Amino acid sequence: MKRLLLLGIWLLPFNAAHAKTPGIRCPGDNTVEMRYCASMSLEQSDKQLHQKISKDLFKQWQDATRAVCAKAYAPYRDGTIYPQLIVGCDDHLNRALLKELKGLGD
Repeated sequence: MKRLLLLGIWLLPFNAAHAKTPGIRCPGDNTVEMRYCASMSLEQSDKQLHQKISKDLFKQWQDATRAVCAKAYAPYRDGTIYPQLIVGCDDHLNRALLKELKGLGD
């Protein structure tokens, strides 16, 4: 829960920043833009998964991917790149599952 709150706080300024600067082109030219683009990509893959799997299964998936991504990038936990690595990891795993679901005709 603590991690989710930190992620929410981390993403909040970028949504406000985007409202003022519509010229961001993903994947972005600087850290702020790259973080914004990564968060938008994760938001999109989360939305797509919500449409394909049940709410309970989606919650289990999120818990599992967050744990796996946190473990994978634990050495970078104190670095400034850590939040972007976690968001990217979550998004990549979401998209891998979406690809598998598409392959099954779902």
